[in-house]
Amino acid sequence: MKKNLLNNFIEKLKEFPLWIKQVIFLHLYEDLQSLLSEDFINRKEEDLLHLYVPILSYVGKSELEERQKGFEPNMYLFMEDLDEGLSIMEIALNRFWTLEEVCKLFMTAMDADMIKAPVPVKIVAMAGFMSGRFRTGEYFKRVGKINVDQLEMTIRKQKELTAAGQKSKIAQVMIDLGYITEKDTASLITIKEEARKRFILDTSIIPEGVTANESKYVAEIEELKKQNMLLKAKLAKLLSMFKKN
Repeated sequence: MKKNLLNNFIEKLKEFPLWIKQVIFLHLYEDLQSLLSEDFINRKEEDLLHLYVPILSYVGKSELEERQKGFEPNMYLFMEDLDEGLSIMEIALNRFWTLEEVCKLFMTAMDADMIKAPVPVKIVAMAGFMSGRFRTGEYFKRVGKINVDQLEMTIRKQKELTAAGQKSKIAQVMIDLGYITEKDTASLITIKEEARKRFILDTSIIPEGVTANESKYVAEIEELKKQNMLLKAKLAKLLSMFKKN
């Protein structure tokens, strides 16, 4: 398993000069702002699904060893990775799975009591949404963006609009009622779309940084090598002349 693949990738970036890292950060931040709301950008590490490390319960460990329930092969591969302490993101990268696929396995494992409780509410909410288990309204209710009464009001309003011949998605109704923003909904949709993509992380795509001093030393070493070769050639010539005499 390549558990430290992303860490190696990040460490290479950290080796870059500060002024390079500032520019990289600026461009990445601007890109994130164009895709996500501040709530998603500034999410705490413990609330970020990708970094979450699920723990197998006793039931999960027993099933991994005995395999009596007959889950699909990928479920057991998923459980093997959990047993090694991998995060959701590491599993996706190492297995070349989409985040959506990992979330489906995660939710199924939770249903079967194979994941140790408790699992953070925001983690379950995002995994449920990415896997297709939860719809938009359910997601926002679970993360505390709207309450039960507001969700019920949204559903009633949507039914009223439908009865009046006006088709409207529940997310748009919540926006019209002022419960959430368009950016909130757009962010969630973008996250779900991105979760369907596969990604190969290759540290070789990150160029190695070379400082001015390192460059100077490399040049000096090459020059010394050339001089050494010339000296060897002169010495060989002198020895040849000496032997002839």
